[in-house]
Amino acid sequence: MARKKRPEEKFRRALVADIRARQPSFRTAVVADLKANMMFRGKGRPLEGPADTVWQIVKMMWDSDAYFAQVLYRMRTSLARRNVPFLPRLFHHWAMSSAQVCIGDPVTIAPGFYLAHGQVVIDGVVNIGPGAVFFPWVTVGLKAGVIDGPTIGANARIGTGAKVIGPVTLGDNVNVGANSVVVDDVASNTTVVGAPARPVARAES
Repeated sequence: MARKKRPEEKFRRALVADIRARQPSFRTAVVADLKANMMFRGKGRPLEGPADTVWQIVKMMWDSDAYFAQVLYRMRTSLARRNVPFLPRLFHHWAMSSAQVCIGDPVTIAPGFYLAHGQVVIDGVVNIGPGAVFFPWVTVGLKAGVIDGPTIGANARIGTGAKVIGPVTLGDNVNVGANSVVVDDVASNTTVVGAPARPVARAES
């Protein structure tokens, strides 16, 4: 007789399937991440066909340990979506050992993400919009006992050492100052600083 699935097991399986379905394709994400890295590193220029794109990806992986970790993350999510065993966990450990970048399995990051450097932790059911920028020593994570993490909008910038904790929502174009601790929602086009973080400016959209 087949074992009956418990409600929490059904929920976990459904959550994993939903997260995997929302992950962007490997090629789309890696190329968009490359363009973001090239722009922020002052190397922005049009990519000249598939061969040049591959060469620039390899060069950026060599030049930037953070981008190398991003590619490993994208490979991991792509393999997990196809239910490939073992390798996703291997790539996760490789990213942590090479760049101290720890991105949890429930995290979804839109294409065009830029990590300035390593030493970043992102975990929980987290959604990060396109064009987001994270600086070193950032933590985006959970409150104890709550699986839902932050939702971060497009073009958000999270400053060095900042923490974004719990099921909060950061709108588009939000700037989080260095070493700030965000525990409440932040409206779009707003800059927040401090611990706990408070708005200091609001830009026109």
